[in-house]
Amino acid sequence: MTDLTPPPLANDCFALPPGVDWTPVDEALAALRDRLAPVTGTETIRAVDGLGRILAVPVIAGRSNPPQPNSAVDGYGFAHAGVVPGPNRMPLVEGRSAAGEPFPGTVPPGHAIRILTGATIPAGVDTVILQEDIATDGQNIAFHGPLKPGANTRRAGEDVDDGDEILPVGRRLTPADIALMTAVGVDRIEVRMPLRVGVISTGDELAEAGTKARADQIYDANRPMLLAMAARLGFVPVDLGRVADDRDSLRAAMDAASTAADVILTSGGASAGDEDHVSALLKESGSLSHWRIAIKPGRPLALAMWNGTPVFGLPGNPVAAMVTALIFARPAFGMLAGEGWNLPEPLLLPAAFSKSKKPGRREYLRARLRDGRVEVFGSEGSGRISGLSWAEGLVELPDEAAEIAPGTLVRYLPYAAFGL
Repeated sequence: MTDLTPPPLANDCFALPPGVDWTPVDEALAALRDRLAPVTGTETIRAVDGLGRILAVPVIAGRSNPPQPNSAVDGYGFAHAGVVPGPNRMPLVEGRSAAGEPFPGTVPPGHAIRILTGATIPAGVDTVILQEDIATDGQNIAFHGPLKPGANTRRAGEDVDDGDEILPVGRRLTPADIALMTAVGVDRIEVRMPLRVGVISTGDELAEAGTKARADQIYDANRPMLLAMAARLGFVPVDLGRVADDRDSLRAAMDAASTAADVILTSGGASAGDEDHVSALLKESGSLSHWRIAIKPGRPLALAMWNGTPVFGLPGNPVAAMVTALIFARPAFGMLAGEGWNLPEPLLLPAAFSKSKKPGRREYLRARLRDGRVEVFGSEGSGRISGLSWAEGLVELPDEAAEIAPGTLVRYLPYAAFGL
């Protein structure tokens, strides 16, 4: 099956029930999960080219692994029925069984055969003894029993049986997965088309690095950061450029973005102020929903559909933009890409800091792990971009009030847990 495209998301998929105001983080995540579905098509590729791709259908083993019983060690094989407690002596049959060169005959009862690691177990053999545990004169072997039946052998299909489902739908393929598929003879797989994440910047106050900025301008840090995050997370970054605060220009850019990308990220201009041009434009689609989330840093998250393409309007502050992208956009992208809904697993580790937290919002602090303890950046200022670079993850503090002292266990989310 090639280029199979799923149905589009509903235009009102982000609408919240009337009266919903401040939304706790967990409720917002659950609402996103329930509203999203894969938007990417599928294609068939070679299994060996599947690294990083997301499976659209399960992978079924085309052969057992191992395909025949084989030896786990270098040694000597024989039928266990001929083994007695105490000293044993067996004559050797002529020949051997080696990997790729199986013994063609049958080993008679009471006889042994030289066998090497990975070699097919010959007929008449069900047990192998390590070469270190025998004495031999080249014609016979001697060893002490008892010996466990089936010792040092691998049964056919011990790892995988022919017809087993070896990898599920939504699996993002790893190098080990490539090994597993090829080991059981899988050559072609059906995968999702890569999710294209478009990133657009708006604002007359922004300048591009490498150009001369006016005194009243800042360099655009969000777009390069979000594009790099999309790439690192395994999606396809699409640079949609920077657009001035002009409604017609922004509309044209959004129209082009809805064709070039499967999901659109904006940062800034998505709140409800006079200069929030993204928000005003998205209202034209009739699908704009402002999710006021009880989170620090962050809070405003604008969600909308533009020409059938989902739009995530992130806060303009780089720290808030990165945090909300990790907490909300990252699992949402997984759903849109066909990977499923995946949240990072926190590590419970002792704090190396003190903090008194007020109730009402979940807080994320830039953090890193040193000597088994979690330290946080010296300033919580959301404009301190250097703290994002200094950090190697986030500390997640609960919605409730909390008193953190050195040694208190805290939830640490390393960037690697998100896929960065």
